[in-house]
Order: sequence, then C-alpha cells, then structure tokens
Amino acid sequence: MTKNIPPIKCQGIKTKLIDWIRIHIPKITGTWYEPFMGSGVVGFNILPEKAVFGDTNPHLIKFYNDIKNGLLTPESIKTFLQQEAIKLNEGKDDYYKEVRTRFNKHPNSYDFLFLNRACFNGMIRFNNKGEFNVPFCKKPNRFAKAYITKIINQVQNIQKIILKKQYSFINTSYENIIDLAGNNDFIYCDPPYIDRHSSYYNEWTEENEKSLYHMLDNTKAKFLLSTWYKNQYRENIYINSLWKKFNIDTFSHFYFVGGLEHNRNAMQEALICNYNSNDTNIQLNTNTDKQLILF
Repeated sequence: MTKNIPPIKCQGIKTKLIDWIRIHIPKITGTWYEPFMGSGVVGFNILPEKAVFGDTNPHLIKFYNDIKNGLLTPESIKTFLQQEAIKLNEGKDDYYKEVRTRFNKHPNSYDFLFLNRACFNGMIRFNNKGEFNVPFCKKPNRFAKAYITKIINQVQNIQKIILKKQYSFINTSYENIIDLAGNNDFIYCDPPYIDRHSSYYNEWTEENEKSLYHMLDNTKAKFLLSTWYKNQYRENIYINSLWKKFNIDTFSHFYFVGGLEHNRNAMQEALICNYNSNDTNIQLNTNTDKQLILF
C-alpha cells in the first residue's frame, strides 16, 4: 500500500511502522485524537474522517493550518524553494544560518519547511529560548529540482487529505487533547520516548509519563500508545511499572546508523492499547519478532 508521506520530517517518525500500527487500529466511529502530532504520518495514513491533531510546537501546527486555510500552497512553496535554492547553493552554511536567524526572529511556515528539509537529519529541535538550533545538513545542491518536486508532491497530497476530511490542528498540551475524547472516539499517542535521548519542542519526563498513564487509564475512548520496549542494552522500565495492565504487542526491527552492517542496532517497539484483540483481528500480547530495516 502506498504511504502518505508528510512534508515535515522529525525524529521518531513512524513511516516504516505504519503497516504494523495499522493492523492495531479498530473501526473508528467517532473522532481520531492525536495529542502528539509530530510529523502526523500515522493519522495521514489511517485517514479517519474526523480528526484533531495537537502538538506543543506552534510552528508545526501553524504549518498545517496554513495549508488548510490556503495560505500555504504547493505553488507558493515551489516558488519559494526555487528562489531559496539559488541562495543556498551560493551561500551554503552561511545562508542556512541566515534563514535560521530570520526564522527565530520572525517565525513563518515557509522558513520552517526550508529549515526542516535542509537541516541535519530532518530534526525538529529548539533550545530553551524556543529557537530552532539544528545545523545545516551540508549536502551539496540540497534543493535540487527533483528534491523540490518531491516536497511539492508531498504537500499537494497532504493538502488534498486535509481539505477532503474534517481535520483540526491545535497548538496545545496533550492533556487538553485527551480531555476532548469520549465514547466512540480513538486516541493515538506517540509521545517522546521516555528514557531515550530525544529532543523535540519539549522534554519528556517521568512525571509526564505518569500523567499520560493516568489520563489514558481514565479515558472513555479507546487508545493506542507507541513506545519502546527494549534494545540490546536495556529495557523500558515503565512497561512493567505503569503499562502492564493493558494489552501490549511488540515488534522487533533494526536501525542502521549509516550504511554499514556493524552499525545495525536492534530495537523492540511496543504498542499498548485498552481494547481487545477481537476489535482488530490480531492477537495481542505476542512478540511478532519481525525485522524491519530503518535508515
């Protein structure tokens, strides 16, 4: 099945895990709530008719609202990136830093997209002053014609989805989004992974993990939570200390850091839910032990 790839990248993006996540999603008759939107790749591939996406990153939410409201279009983005490509090719790292400074002084969706697609590893990271601080990827001719076309196609595809469906994008905390969900609704949570080295717009602490647990434990909606289970060095202690009362399914895959075999790192992902396997036609509480290569 062809995947809908969003134009904004971020660490922890679930593109390679979509097929595994999809089989855990029951039939949704109410609203899809996603309190940790990030890239939005899961919601954009499950394609519920009605959805509310939330995130604490105001730039991400503004980007998708600008698409929804027609302030950001494939045509306007194409023109912008073509112009910026010339300047980036000439100025390289110096021009990238110029755009980053410009964005931090006057945030806007065009520069946010530029930085996201020109920065190192497509990361979204801000310092404690709220300033975007990821360095340039240093790839030559970063916005080549083919790369711009790829981005425009992604924007165009997501634009069609947003305009066809009933989707809202809200800059708020996960607590506020979860509070909106009720009977017949569905919550998909993909928070920053606890005890993993990660940096996004906000840090994720033990207090956050416990707060999320208590909210999901008391929700009337069905929920599915993405987290990590274990790697070759250690286990996620919160699986047993917090989440063990729920249904848990795991999936083994490998991350490659670079293209060398000896850089392969094993990881087990976990999906945690509060509904039964007969809602999804899968057998939960099993280790599927499949191998997936992520680059």
